[in-house]
Amino acid sequence: MFNKIKISNRFSLLLAFISWFIVISFLLRIIFTIWQYDEVSFNLFTVIGTFLTGLFYDIGTISFIIIPSVIYYFVFPNRWIGSWIDKILVWFFTSLTIFILVFTFFAEITFWDEFKTRFNFIAVDYLIYTHEVIANIQQSYPLPILVAGVLSITGLIIFTYYKLNIFKETFSTTASLKDRTIVLGTTVITALFFSIFITNNQAEWSSNRYNAEISKSGIYSFFAAFRNNQMAYNEFYTSVDDKVAFDVIRNKLNDKNSKYQTEGLSIHRKITDTTNQEPSKKNVVFILVESLSASFMKEFGNKENITPFLDSLAQKSIFFDNLYATGTRTVRGMEAMTLCIPPTPGQSIVKRPENQNLYTVSNVFKSKGYNSNFFYGGDGYFDNMNAYFGGNGFTIYDRGRGSVLSDKIKTVRNNINDKEVTFENAWGICDEDIYSKMIKVADEHYKSNKPFFNFVMTTSNHRPYTYPDNAIDIPSGTGREGAVKYTDYAIKNMFEKAKSKPWFKNTVFIIIADHCASSAGKDEIDVANYHIPAFIVNFPEGLNQKVKKQCSQIDIFPTFFSMMNWSYESNFYGKDIFHSNFEERALVGTYRKLVLMKKEQVMILSDQKKQAFYSWNKQDNSLKPLPMNKNFLDETISWYQTADYLFTNKLLK
Repeated sequence: MFNKIKISNRFSLLLAFISWFIVISFLLRIIFTIWQYDEVSFNLFTVIGTFLTGLFYDIGTISFIIIPSVIYYFVFPNRWIGSWIDKILVWFFTSLTIFILVFTFFAEITFWDEFKTRFNFIAVDYLIYTHEVIANIQQSYPLPILVAGVLSITGLIIFTYYKLNIFKETFSTTASLKDRTIVLGTTVITALFFSIFITNNQAEWSSNRYNAEISKSGIYSFFAAFRNNQMAYNEFYTSVDDKVAFDVIRNKLNDKNSKYQTEGLSIHRKITDTTNQEPSKKNVVFILVESLSASFMKEFGNKENITPFLDSLAQKSIFFDNLYATGTRTVRGMEAMTLCIPPTPGQSIVKRPENQNLYTVSNVFKSKGYNSNFFYGGDGYFDNMNAYFGGNGFTIYDRGRGSVLSDKIKTVRNNINDKEVTFENAWGICDEDIYSKMIKVADEHYKSNKPFFNFVMTTSNHRPYTYPDNAIDIPSGTGREGAVKYTDYAIKNMFEKAKSKPWFKNTVFIIIADHCASSAGKDEIDVANYHIPAFIVNFPEGLNQKVKKQCSQIDIFPTFFSMMNWSYESNFYGKDIFHSNFEERALVGTYRKLVLMKKEQVMILSDQKKQAFYSWNKQDNSLKPLPMNKNFLDETISWYQTADYLFTNKLLK
């Protein structure tokens, strides 16, 4: 940054620090490029663009990092340079900053290993939920060795500076006011330039997602995500007139079984059962399975035999084999299943303020006389789950403490006590234990002659991939395959226990993944990594089938309510998949990308009011650009614009 400016040796340490940061950042990009050698583009201009863009963002990042040091050098009197206070402050904060940055570089590598991306809003969430994350790191990685390695590298860098007399020059040379002003002014101007004119999104210049991610600076990306956790649709995305958008969606949701209750900017309607059959009062056990990609199942070509029970269940259930998750995180799956709504831009509604008293599926169950219960094996404080479910009519059963969530949320919170736990890791108790708790509560509801809707969120299929010893033939903690096989085993074990219960014959089980285990790919949306399995189990055997229609998580409960012959009020975007006018489509996204997929056609809305239209090749999971289709674009806009409008204007209450 200052190499073309003749300045005092007082700034030798500052220049050495900047150079070290730039070099390490460059090496990290090389590591990620080699890591994804089969995915990145090695076109010469693309490679040059990747590293030059990376250098540009590294300059912006380091300009923010060094501001405290530059201010210190500017205000510290020349007559005190080299004094004990100067040496203590410079040595301590230089060492501390290098330690933090080395640790951050290691963290970037582990984050890339998990998500194949630079730091994003997931990293921001992880900073908030430190207990779970630190415990997960401790159980997933050799933390003492990691810390010792960071300390050793930090010590080596400091020792190198010492041997090169960089500290000596810093403590033995004064700096003129002109030099100090040049350094301070250059740094502040650079930081202001990046603050005002440069966004993290501009690093995504390449059509290859991996090259775009490698171009970024992890630290810069982290703070960009911290600032942009929520995104107003009309501000960031292509929009149409609100009335036009609602007209499109009302037409899409309309059918002979529904009647809109209001005109205009609303989708509120009455769904009426027309079968003339008695409404069912079956109990419901709903299981949202952590990270269960369709690709794990033999049904979809997996050769490892890690889901034997689920594969057998696919042959004797209502099995949805062309269904897609709305997002890439658990809270997106929860949002889709409870609100039956497309993914709105930014953070999931589960994590947003003012998300209580929404019209969720629990309202439908409550109108039919059901008790709704939410089961989670960890502390439901994580990802705001307890506040969301407790504020929307569910009784909470989790591993946390306390009986009442807050003064505003009076839902009872029941603790899963130590006697009910046989195995526990960073994220919570094992799946077998949470199913046992669910069955115990189901027994209590049956005795009180009260139908129940039990919503279970599993935890075992997650790093550190640990589970009870001897449960399966893959040792605990050895990888994802073992966690998937244990997940399958625990579901089988749950069914075996439930079959002995008097309530089993009158209970329907719905099993679906929250999202896939991975969502990263070379294209801006990796379609295959949204494909998840879903099962409806224990309806009359004659209804069992494999559903080939392309559909979404948001369609499962509207379909189920229809199968139960229920009439109900609806604010849901999902539809009955078995209805004659069901139009195949899936709505998927990240916190920034919003997608409408119809068969092999894919429209992607991006912030900065961008859009792209593709043809998806299922065989190689690639996207090929297509000429823009205005009708398809307007429909895509309408799904997401109206969903955002309803939540923002408190019309989902």
